Amino acid sequence: MKKNLLFTLLMVCFGACSQKSKPRVSNLTSENYVETMLKTIKHYDYEPVYYLRYGQNICYSEILVNDIPINKNFTELVDGGTIKINDYIFKSGLQKVTFRLYPAIKGKDFDYHILREDTDMKISISESDNINRDKKGKEMASYLTPTVDGVDENGPKKIFAAAGKTYYEASFTFEAKVPYEFNSLEKGQDLRKWNPEKLKQKVVDFYKNQLTLLKEKKTDEYFSFLELKEKETSQSLFYAKKDLEETLVEYLEPFTIKDYKIEPLENYKLKFYGDGRIVCLELTSLDSRLRGESALWAKYKEDGGTMAAFRKYYLYIPEGKDELEILR
Repeated sequence: MKKNLLFTLLMVCFGACSQKSKPRVSNLTSENYVETMLKTIKHYDYEPVYYLRYGQNICYSEILVNDIPINKNFTELVDGGTIKINDYIFKSGLQKVTFRLYPAIKGKDFDYHILREDTDMKISISESDNINRDKKGKEMASYLTPTVDGVDENGPKKIFAAAGKTYYEASFTFEAKVPYEFNSLEKGQDLRKWNPEKLKQKVVDFYKNQLTLLKEKKTDEYFSFLELKEKETSQSLFYAKKDLEETLVEYLEPFTIKDYKIEPLENYKLKFYGDGRIVCLELTSLDSRLRGESALWAKYKEDGGTMAAFRKYYLYIPEGKDELEILR
C-alpha cells in the first residue's frame, strides 16, 4: 500500500468500469481479522527476521527477493533504506536477491539517459531476533556493483563497470533459516504456460472484481480474498497484536478515508514474477510517479495535497485449481 504524492498537474483520463463482485472466498472479515490472525501465528524462542539494506546512487532501481519486487525507485537520484523481507522468504534455504539499475531520466534537476561512471548500488542482508530487537543483528551477505579502472582529469579512478549502458542487472544469494515453511509458491502453476489471452482475461476480471468491492465499500467481501496472504505474511514476520491492528487500519483506508477515489482500470500490462508463478497488472505509464505501480490505485486528499495509494496484488493459481488467489 505504497503512497506517493502526485503533482496537481497530473491528469489521467480513463473510461468507466463496472463489474458484479464474486462471492466471498473465506470467512475472514475486517471484524475478525486481528483475532483470526492471532490464532494462526506461532511464536518461537528465536524468531529470525531478515533485513535488506540498500544504498543506490545516480540511477533508478528495482529490487526483487526470490523474483518478487520488494522496492522500486523511479523518482530519486540517490535512495536508500532498510526493508524486512521475511514475507518473501517461503522456507529455509538459499534465497535470491536481484536488482536492476536504470538511467535516472526526467528528474527535477537531472536527466541522465545512460548509467554514469559514479552509479553504484550496495545491498546487504542481515538477520536479527524479532524478540530481542535491541540486540545487534549479524550480516549474512552483501553486494556492491563492480568497478573497472578509469581515468579523469585528476588521474586514475574506479568507475562503474556498466557506465554508458542503459540497463544493468545482477543477483546474489544468501542462506536463510526460518521456523516456518510455506509451499504455496512452489506449488503454483507456471502461468507462462497458460494461453496468454485466457490468462490476461482472468487477471483483468480479478482486478475488476476488486475494484468493484472497493468502490461499493463491500468490506467483508474484500477481506475474504486476503486470508492466504495475511496468514503467511503475519506468520513470517511474527506479528504481534499491535502489528495486526496497524495492518487493519491500512486495509480499511479505502472504506474510511473521505473522498477516496478509485481510478478506473486502464493502461495496464501483464507482468510475471516468481519465476512465472506470480502474475499482476502494472501501469504502462513511464511517468516516474506511476512507473511499475499497480493498475489498481486511488487518489485522495491529505494535508492539502493529492495522494496516491497503490494496491498491489501478486496472484497465483495453485496446482489442480483454475482460479487466481492473492499470494502476496
